[in-house]
This record gives sequence, structure tokens and C-alpha cells, in this order.
Amino acid sequence: MIQISESAQTHFRTLIEREALPGLGVRLSAVHAGTPRADVRLEFSEPGDLQGDEWAIDCNGFTLWLEAASVSVLDGAEIDYETKATGGQLQIRAPKIKGVVPGESASLVERVLYLIENEINPQLAQHRGNVALQEVTADGVVVLRFGGGCHGCGMADVTLKQGIEKTLKEKVPGVTGVRDATDHDTGAAPYIARDHGG
Repeated sequence: MIQISESAQTHFRTLIEREALPGLGVRLSAVHAGTPRADVRLEFSEPGDLQGDEWAIDCNGFTLWLEAASVSVLDGAEIDYETKATGGQLQIRAPKIKGVVPGESASLVERVLYLIENEINPQLAQHRGNVALQEVTADGVVVLRFGGGCHGCGMADVTLKQGIEKTLKEKVPGVTGVRDATDHDTGAAPYIARDHGG
């Protein structure tokens, strides 16, 4: 579960007491979990702000509410408050938040998704683009949709075959091919315009 140091609990309790609002607690959630952009969101919450499915962790003088959807990725997280000469600093370590490399028993979809989020999309983001997984067929063909600067880009076919397909086939056993399901004619801001000339 989550470890909250005594100093962190004291820090939160002091801030909560200063607000003097009945039932005020701290809500913790993961944002963009499983991706390189993953981060932790920590906010003060009154009972009326809660979704109703949060996990409650009783602390010394307040409740830490953990968003239900974030429980698995925040398992093992540590919250600490370090006092320094210049003031204090809250530290949150969540080792699973950016995702855990899927093991050999993971499904083909899980292994493809992990590689897309942690390797392929960060590279495409350099050109304001991304891909989303639409499906993995029974025979191992990965069907993708391009977005952002890749949607309508004149180099999408090259990116698909020489970049994405090559990477997926090399790193995810079971992938037999990659197909683009994007209607590139609807791309609003392509990184490189498509050539429609004849």
C-alpha cells in the first residue's frame, strides 16, 4: 500500500487545521499513468468533492483519499516531507506510475500498448504526433490510428513501415504486421503535407 511518513502526516495535518473545514482531507491520484508523462496529483478535498469510490487511508488527524482507478499504479508509493534550511519539500515516489514492463505472461495487447506509450509515442511527439491502438487482430496485425501532426502527414506510411512496424516486430513477439486505419484526408495539421498530385 502507500507509506506516509510521520513528517508528511504532520505537514498535511498542519495545513488542514489552518483551513478549519470539517472533513477536509487529501486526495491522491495518478495522471497519465503508464506513460512517460505520468505524474501524481495531490489536492485537498472536502467530502463533497469525492467521487465515492476512493480508498480511505486513515492518517494522524486526517484522511488520505486514494482514487480507485489509481490504486494499482500507486501501490508501493511513498510520501515524505523533508525539512531543509530553506523550508520544507514534499516528496512522492511512485515506482509503478510510469508502468511496469509487461512480463512474458502478459497479453499481446498489453505488450503492444506498453511499447506504444513508452517508446513509439514519445518519438512521434517530437513531430507533434501520436498513434492510438485500435485493435490487434487474431493473426497478430496491429491496427493503429494516427493523431496530431501524424494525422494527414505525407510521411505517415514511411513512419508506419520503417519505424513503428519494425519496432513492434522486433520487440513484441507475436506481432506479424501493422496497418493504418487513419483517414489521412481529414488531417487538420499534418507535420508534412500529403502530396495529392497526379
